[in-house]
Amino acid sequence: MTVVVKIGGARAVDPEGALADIAAVAEAGTDVVVVHGGSTAVDDTLERMGMEPEYVETPSGVVGRFTDEETMDVFKMAMAGLVNTDLVTGLRNAGADAVGLSGVDGGLLTGTRKSAVRVVEDGKKKIRRGDHSGRIQSVNADLLESLLADGYTPVASPPMLADDGVAVNTDADRASAAVAAALGATLVSLTDVQGVYRDPDDASTLIERVETTDDYAELEAAAEGFMTRKVMAATEALEGGASEVIVADANAEKPVSAALDGSGTHVLPEAISDE
Repeated sequence: MTVVVKIGGARAVDPEGALADIAAVAEAGTDVVVVHGGSTAVDDTLERMGMEPEYVETPSGVVGRFTDEETMDVFKMAMAGLVNTDLVTGLRNAGADAVGLSGVDGGLLTGTRKSAVRVVEDGKKKIRRGDHSGRIQSVNADLLESLLADGYTPVASPPMLADDGVAVNTDADRASAAVAAALGATLVSLTDVQGVYRDPDDASTLIERVETTDDYAELEAAAEGFMTRKVMAATEALEGGASEVIVADANAEKPVSAALDGSGTHVLPEAISDE
């Protein structure tokens, strides 16, 4: 069994418990690949350098970072340097033989660059140029499988390598989805809530299992804000060949083990079979 664990970069996510649990799961014989974000670290680094983080909204309502050339330099510094190194350090201290990778290393994550993006500003649709972001089209699964076969726990993050030979930003949720799909793995997406709620303000309305297309329609309707991107990533993972997607609480006790044992929101491939 292979598990891809996505660790989010939100302030409310404390990765320490997840790292100890990942090390324990790997020690027990499960292949684990970690994919992480780091939006908070990027924003903090930008602010320390006197730069303002910029977020834009797409016509479909998804909010994402606008990454110009200068921001991209900070992104590479914070993501592949600070966050990745800290996670690898934590995993190695917990007993896992972790190795850090960016999406550029070994052509791990490659795809097309979006030099211009459609955004909504003041209620009007506009084209913003100069963006350094891209969409993953290929994952070097052989690289990950080779590392796993040698007993390593890969820890991967954006940036990805674009088709024009430039390192560009890509969404970490969708990166984890692409990796899980390429490996046929279970994706455990850790966040700062217990899963997807029917009512975003009420944890008692947790959607526990998504097994039918009707369940999936309910899941899509319930997803708001950052959860919209996680549901989108879940769809891409399952359509690409992932065996299951679980959205679960990063701050729970033994969060990965708990998710694999049934906690969180479990989305199964048959739920999107007719989509």
